[in-house]
Amino acid sequence: MGMTMKMISTAKEVLNDLIHLFFPKLCLLCKEPLIRHEELLCLKCLYDLPRTNYAWEEENPVYQRFIGKAYITHASSWLHYQKGGKVQQLVHSFKYHDNKEAAYQSGKLMAMELGKTGFYKEIDLLIPVPLHKKRKRERGYNQSEQLCAGIASVWNIPVNTTALQKMTRSSTQTNKTIYARWINVRQIFTLTDKHLIEGKHILLVDDVVTSGSTLCSCAEVLTGIPQVKISILTLASAT
Repeated sequence: MGMTMKMISTAKEVLNDLIHLFFPKLCLLCKEPLIRHEELLCLKCLYDLPRTNYAWEEENPVYQRFIGKAYITHASSWLHYQKGGKVQQLVHSFKYHDNKEAAYQSGKLMAMELGKTGFYKEIDLLIPVPLHKKRKRERGYNQSEQLCAGIASVWNIPVNTTALQKMTRSSTQTNKTIYARWINVRQIFTLTDKHLIEGKHILLVDDVVTSGSTLCSCAEVLTGIPQVKISILTLASAT
């Protein structure tokens, strides 16, 4: 039985190698063929991504954006987001170009790296920043949910996609001033069942943080629930 399973496993590896030989997966950023065990990005592009290293700092620049605005335990971003850079290319692939798998794999890569810091070992529940149901239908998925799914696959933390809902469809935040961003997202989120998150340390997950207005609006809804703690993690931080 053991020998048979080993032969089947070997045959699958050979088949996969043949498939990759004739139909290679390409790195999302440099378009070079990926080798075995590489997912989404080649090792060079993964290595070259601009890390923030904020997860090693308690009061890092992302955390400081929420001081005096929301009661946050921790806040961090994995990467620096710059216009025209590689991180923008990565984010746009799943936000505007229907690459659902890129969001999942990005969350997975982020969790594998940031898990080494122990920064989020107290987290009980992952909650993605929700999209309005109409926008979610148009896109086909919520990229923040896919980031959460990738994180959960590494950290083994449950994801809740129903407790926090977006009730009003806000206009896009792109090209808005900081003040306009805050006004645009005030009081547009609601809780469906606060009992689902009572007494839990929640990690709010989003793709990019700029002013922090959307995440603050989410945190405002969660604040006041008995014994709840709120932390924030985004794939990237825009300056």
